[in-house]
Amino acid sequence: MNNEALLSDAQQDMAGVQEVVWPLQHITLAGLNWPAADISEAGSPPIIMLHGWLDNSLTFSRIAPDLARLSSLYAVDMAGHGHSGHRPPGQSYQLMDYVADLAELIEVHFSGVEKVDIVGHSLGGIVGALYAAAFPERIHKLVMIDSLGALSQSAGETIPQLRKSIKKRIAGSGRPAVYPDIVAAAKVREGGFSPLSHEAALALSSRNLRAEGEGYAWRTDARLRHPSPLLMTEEQVVASLGLVMAPALFVRAREGLLAKRKGLDNRAAAIPDLQTVDVPGGHHCHLDGDTRPVADAVRHFLEKE
Repeated sequence: MNNEALLSDAQQDMAGVQEVVWPLQHITLAGLNWPAADISEAGSPPIIMLHGWLDNSLTFSRIAPDLARLSSLYAVDMAGHGHSGHRPPGQSYQLMDYVADLAELIEVHFSGVEKVDIVGHSLGGIVGALYAAAFPERIHKLVMIDSLGALSQSAGETIPQLRKSIKKRIAGSGRPAVYPDIVAAAKVREGGFSPLSHEAALALSSRNLRAEGEGYAWRTDARLRHPSPLLMTEEQVVASLGLVMAPALFVRAREGLLAKRKGLDNRAAAIPDLQTVDVPGGHHCHLDGDTRPVADAVRHFLEKE
């Protein structure tokens, strides 16, 4: 299948999907809405979907139509990603600020519902879990796709991490690359931190690009690649997961980033009501390859009372 056909198929899959903008106090977030496929499900808890680092709301384009059979679905471009705004000069992208954005989004724009479902991939799963811990009264169910708590460091690594972050902030980011077309940019995305097939990279990249002269440059904020000045300790991560009171699902990809990671048993045991399901595929198991097992697992979990 050629690139034009791939883009055409992606556009057809987006039929009926609506662009959404959510103004917050200090930033405006954007995203996509898949309306509930069945009007009788319109009163069910809305599903808020949060993507991973350097991705955007299109990461859920393969599984969202299936999940929209349950309720209206809202995939959010987190700050600095996709069509959402960037942090002001002098600020960086702190994990807890993403949680604060989500809290304000739900408080202001979903005030008419008692609870929401959250489905997060990677970074989005981390943000969703922290929100679920801090605001348990607003969460109906939580799904974490290849995600189980924040990255952690020992206390002894705090100052070296701070130094690295500050030095990068002072040095700044390099000049952004310009690509002749979307296909060329997608080719670069294929070989990222979590590699993607050409088809998946092409589907995802279009929302992270903007026109730049004769070509395209990344729309994502370059500061997203800067090291965080502070990471949680493992003790803090486990303690936060212990406060997730909602039923939770950990979707573990068999070839994903967490498949062979040690030390996750304590994290899983900390969540009072956790189910774990193994699915085929890599870190982007919900976007790349056969996504049906992920869609089925998430749908069955959300619809089960």
